[in-house]
Amino acid sequence: MPTPLESLVNSGTKLWVDSVDPAEVEKNLAWGATGATSNPVIISDLIKKGGYDHTIRELISEGFDDADVAWALVDHAVAEAQEAFHWAWEDSGCDDGWVSFELDPLLEDPDGHVPHDERVRQYIELGKEWSSGQENRMIKVPATPAGIDALEELCAAGVTLNVTLIFTERQYQAARDAVWRGAQRRDSLDAFKSVYSIFISRIDVYTDKHCPDLDPTAQGEVGIVNAKRLWRANQEFWADKKLDLKQEIIFASTGVKKQGDPPWKYVEALAGSDIQTNPPETNEAAQNSGLVFPSRVEQMPSPAVLTAIDAGVDFDKMEEVLLREGVKKFTDPQHALLKLVAEKRAELSPA
Repeated sequence: MPTPLESLVNSGTKLWVDSVDPAEVEKNLAWGATGATSNPVIISDLIKKGGYDHTIRELISEGFDDADVAWALVDHAVAEAQEAFHWAWEDSGCDDGWVSFELDPLLEDPDGHVPHDERVRQYIELGKEWSSGQENRMIKVPATPAGIDALEELCAAGVTLNVTLIFTERQYQAARDAVWRGAQRRDSLDAFKSVYSIFISRIDVYTDKHCPDLDPTAQGEVGIVNAKRLWRANQEFWADKKLDLKQEIIFASTGVKKQGDPPWKYVEALAGSDIQTNPPETNEAAQNSGLVFPSRVEQMPSPAVLTAIDAGVDFDKMEEVLLREGVKKFTDPQHALLKLVAEKRAELSPA
């Protein structure tokens, strides 16, 4: 009998882990994971464990400033994870085994006052730089106005993209269309691969706070319904494109945030297709659940629940609030990472 996570993979889902911590990568590989994503919090945690002290000393001695040290460590951690999942990239013909590298979150920092056109330029420059020579590295770009405006040029240049921080159909369509325009500018579509990270649990947190009058049968279902609708839209858009590689939805933000919800709530509801990038603790809880996860991604709640969601949720307002909060959840950890590197510099530098 398959383990719970084996049953998830058997349902048609690609299992990824939201971590590049080598210990978590090794554990999740054994459970069937075939890809990973990175973010500043993960890198900070690795630094706190002390395993990078020698590398930090070397970088300091070479004259690296704090930002350069931080990005060198990100590059190192992501590259290690790429090596661990490279077999999946080869076995799948480049359709799996990817590891996502997040571009500088501080480009979106409201306190940084970076003009829109400069953000776009830097996304393009950094995306090309960090993807150069990397076989199974995806470049993670947020679905902000500047991020979306950078996608066509990045894709045209051959960069494999993970468009993240997507909450609504408007964002998804704008991102997808920009990527597809860029893809059509390539000499060949043979290696064209893109993914779109749809955030889920944050939507249910939003509706719980901002939509108190939402029908109780719909409360807690909006994130799942929204993700399934975007998944269906994505399936329909790419169906006639005759591409070698799949253009997929990543079901992200799958860690539950409401007390009383089972930790595998979103794992179970979205089983059956595309990619789940789950926090390590979510994968562990699912693996220990003793459950079987059959395909459910095409199952929708009753028409009454769908009607209640459409009547009770202002998706434009939701996007505005969650995108603003999401940017903060990206920028604050990057500031914390740079602060941690500065503290390590003081600790490790010769007296």
